[in-house]
Amino acid sequence: MNATERNALLEGLRLNDEIGATLDDRTIEILEHRRRTAVVHRRGWLVRRMLLLADLAGLTLAYVVAQLLFREPMSSPDHVRPLIETLLFLATLPVWIVVAKLYGLYDHDEERTDHSTADDLFGVFHLITVGTWLIFAGGMLTGLARPHLMRLIFFWGLAIALVTIFRAGARAFCRRRIAYQQNAVIVGAGDVGQLVARKLLQHPEYGINLVGFLDVEPKERRSDLEHLTLLGPPERLPGVVRAFDVERVLIAFSKESHEETLGLIRSVKDLDVQVDIVPRLFEIVGPRMCIHTVEGIPLMGLPPLRLSRSSQLLKRAVDLVLSATALVALAPLFAFIVVRIKLDSRGPLFFRQTRVGIGDTTFRIYKFRTMSPDADERKEEVAHLNIHAGPGGDPRMFKVAEDPRTTKFGRFLRRYSLDELPQLINVLRGEMSLVGPRPLIVAEDRHVAEWARKRVHLKPGITGLWQVLGRSDIPFDEMTKLDYIYVTNWSLGGDLSIMLKTIPAVFRARRAY
Repeated sequence: MNATERNALLEGLRLNDEIGATLDDRTIEILEHRRRTAVVHRRGWLVRRMLLLADLAGLTLAYVVAQLLFREPMSSPDHVRPLIETLLFLATLPVWIVVAKLYGLYDHDEERTDHSTADDLFGVFHLITVGTWLIFAGGMLTGLARPHLMRLIFFWGLAIALVTIFRAGARAFCRRRIAYQQNAVIVGAGDVGQLVARKLLQHPEYGINLVGFLDVEPKERRSDLEHLTLLGPPERLPGVVRAFDVERVLIAFSKESHEETLGLIRSVKDLDVQVDIVPRLFEIVGPRMCIHTVEGIPLMGLPPLRLSRSSQLLKRAVDLVLSATALVALAPLFAFIVVRIKLDSRGPLFFRQTRVGIGDTTFRIYKFRTMSPDADERKEEVAHLNIHAGPGGDPRMFKVAEDPRTTKFGRFLRRYSLDELPQLINVLRGEMSLVGPRPLIVAEDRHVAEWARKRVHLKPGITGLWQVLGRSDIPFDEMTKLDYIYVTNWSLGGDLSIMLKTIPAVFRARRAY
């Protein structure tokens, strides 16, 4: 956007010079879009309607396919009954939507920055399971329909798959629309506020457009946040919300007193904004945290670290079944990669390295080789390229962007994490898990703080929170904090959710080192 276009937009938006000077082009674009739109369509409006259409399409297509595959022959005395069943199915569609609304399947995208289709999976499964068998029972008891059992089972499985797929497609469509973007401000420009800002900027898929900070005593901004402006002291929040059409306010430990912060939050509750509060001790608050009350005072309950033997056996059973299945299913891909590695460069097929596993034991991790055979000898040659070698870097980590030792095919393997696939062998052997803490080399493990050593209570994983939330972009200390949260909040449902979220994380193809 050139200066003339920018000034024209600012004039059209009727923003004064002080406010207009602080706007970046993305914020201007969002505000101009909303000014031109007769009715302001925000994220919630857009996503709810698209998800509703996805649910209707998934249920209807599943029903049509099931009817076609299991239709009654014309000679059957019940050959007219499918028409009655179809009319009854169409009549129940509004009920499906109302129940989905009761399950909260249309509301979370507006409230939660990182909500995804993987988070919907259990709700969708439960909704369709209950709905399908209620229809079966109702039809049998009333005699209005006589559903074929195999047709119903087929509809159940296909509906879960199609609704999930269509919901993912609906969200992908929404995220490309400007209405999906939420203007946001952070109250507090200290270490925590800037940490939250950095994490949001690393995830454009969240659809959060950060306008800036509000703080009376801000810390010096990090170099990667210099484009985010300081909008003034916190008491300006209501005016900033109106001027910037802010939809989300994040409270992140400003210098304001307890009463002043409460007053600040109350001042914007009538302005149709989502308020997110970073909790104290956020480093140990995980997904299994529950809220209970004592005479109206909410308490956050942190469950004890207690992984029962049955939970360990269940986790191991899931690892065995899925890793064995994946090795068989991916055999053709393994063969293709092996051939390409051999054609690309001389040297072994696999890269093996010692890593620290459960209980501080060590094991040899398997990866497809992505570097030239003399990579270790050339490490000193590329040491100056280490992104952590400069000021502000982390000397505990060695990460080289665009490493010249990487082969041409190796760069492709790394970009999509295909070099990690042989770790399925480690999982089958019981050395790793599909989901777990990041497998550290011995030199890195020495720097893990004492409280964070709980990470060795579980086997390291092929994927984990570190992979889903940032991969190599996450600093060492934050990675160990994520591992601590994972280990102290383990659940099978959490593992399944991480596995599902790993797929889009890989295809977003952030740089991998």
